[in-house]
Amino acid sequence: MLNVALGQIETIPGRPDLNTENMLTMIQQARSMGAEIIVFPEMVVPGYFLGDLWEQPSFLKDCEEFGQLIIANSLDICIMFGNVAVDWNKHNDDGRVRKYNAFFTAYKGKLLGNDNFPYPFRIKTLHPNYREFDDTRHFCSLRKLATELNVTIETLLQPVNIDLLSGSLSVGCILCEDGWSDDYFVKPIATIHKNYPVDLFINISSSPYTLGKNNKRNRVFSKQARETKVPLIYVNTTGIQNNGKTVYTFDGSSTVYNHDGEIINYCEPFCSEIKLIQLDCKSKTTFYPPVCPPNDQSISSIYQALHYGIDRFTKSVGIKKVVIGISGGIDSALAAALYVKILGAENVLLVNMPSIYNSQTTKDLAHKLAQNLGCLYTIIPIQEAVNYTIEQITTSPITNLATSDTFHLSVSSFVAENIQARDRSSRILAGVAAAFGGVFTCNANKTELSVGYSTLYGDQAGFFAALADLWKHQVYELAAYMNSNIFTREVIPQETIDIVPSAELSFEQAIDEGKGDPLIYPYHDYLLRSFMEYWNKATPEDILQWYINETLEEKLGCSPGIVNKIFATPLDFVEDLEKWWRLYTGMAIAKRIQAPPILAISRRAYGFDHREAQNGPYFTANYLRLKNQLLSVNSPYVP
Repeated sequence: MLNVALGQIETIPGRPDLNTENMLTMIQQARSMGAEIIVFPEMVVPGYFLGDLWEQPSFLKDCEEFGQLIIANSLDICIMFGNVAVDWNKHNDDGRVRKYNAFFTAYKGKLLGNDNFPYPFRIKTLHPNYREFDDTRHFCSLRKLATELNVTIETLLQPVNIDLLSGSLSVGCILCEDGWSDDYFVKPIATIHKNYPVDLFINISSSPYTLGKNNKRNRVFSKQARETKVPLIYVNTTGIQNNGKTVYTFDGSSTVYNHDGEIINYCEPFCSEIKLIQLDCKSKTTFYPPVCPPNDQSISSIYQALHYGIDRFTKSVGIKKVVIGISGGIDSALAAALYVKILGAENVLLVNMPSIYNSQTTKDLAHKLAQNLGCLYTIIPIQEAVNYTIEQITTSPITNLATSDTFHLSVSSFVAENIQARDRSSRILAGVAAAFGGVFTCNANKTELSVGYSTLYGDQAGFFAALADLWKHQVYELAAYMNSNIFTREVIPQETIDIVPSAELSFEQAIDEGKGDPLIYPYHDYLLRSFMEYWNKATPEDILQWYINETLEEKLGCSPGIVNKIFATPLDFVEDLEKWWRLYTGMAIAKRIQAPPILAISRRAYGFDHREAQNGPYFTANYLRLKNQLLSVNSPYVP
């Protein structure tokens, strides 16, 4: 019987001292529980998303030193953990010292595994180089090492043999991406199983939370355990890490699969815990019935990820108070409810900043929200300051010093809208936050961010964009969920959920007249998602082809029949498509580059997860052909 402790621990990026201290505490707990082995996540000592901190030799030496402390504590317990491994006698392709993303196995005060391998540790074989991952920038993979040593990858993919008091154990040690090998030529688990007897596979990971990812991982890992008939343990980290522009939560959700691929135990998501399990690896029996882990595709999972991410991020940067510009609309209301739940009502100050365009309806809703939440509230009108700014711009003469000619600028209604937005954020919210001893939030959602439906240095400003990975329909769904399940009462007013969404920056956006945003969210949410989140990203060419084939709603996932309800003619459809594509690939990119850090929850978030260049809009040759075909006078699509 093998007693294994799953060390689902919160990893603090860039702090090997604190991580080691926490690991030693958990190791002692595992001893007291009678564990023979404790397994920690990938890169648990240094953290994973560290940017170019990996280029500091002194930091690497620090990680080695703290790794030695862990090894020294393995006298009576086997400790399996992730850390950076450094070969100071070699260098990577960039000329810097050779680094590996490594899996260490320590027992009786020494490292195991060099009896059949070049190093006393195992090396990550498959390096992800997509989304937020940047492994190949810093680390040498096992595939690369095999080429360097002029040996086959099969030669290096070998288990680690451990002689425990309860008997010998052959463990296939794999790291994170090594378990997601379907699209790779090299398949580490299958290769190890084919060539060697293996009693147990252990996957140590530093895998960020993504909506629905655990459901897929359970299918993938269950299949691997079932096909090899070998139990598999997956241990993931918790906490938050970032790459500057995007903040990721790590949910843990460590899981144990038996030899039939059934899930027999798991750690709760978004919490540090140590869990002892018992496995009989030799006879392939377990002492646990199959269990069903939480569904990470639900709105409750989104709430949990946002709550956890905001809580950890504010604590990590020392933020205790926030100021939120509250409009009476849904986005700011949801942000207020989240921050009150996390920081406490006394630390949240809501500021309503009406102009002549704000209706009494939304002003009353802002006040009602603050009352429902029991937080601090103030009203600071902006019209006088906006008028003064416009007057200064229009009355200040501009002189051409070469000719001495003078002229005056005029302020269009569009420019006046932006002046209002900037006055609210850059002047009032920034000043109030400083006086309050806190920061102010960015309440933008993903739909707005996609097309730049926000004002640079205005409503797109703030210290953190906690909602910017939520499409508008998810904002509404989460607001209803918080009322019913978190507060169990109507905190976000139902009228806020029901009214037409509007920026209220002109009389053309008058809420009481049913006028609102130019975006039709039940359709545009899904159109923009296809541009941004699809693994093979859609373009206007794809959208137009699906429209012609009458499969557009099926491909996008929006409601059947909605396209014909919105667009009376093909020309209306094409003009709308091109409008938003030009914004998405044009000015919106410049705005996104300057946006605050975004809290990621989806399969692809803006920031470093979605790398983009400012190249301007482009329409493919085939799109132009399809467009001409669709809109020609002889087209069957033209009424």
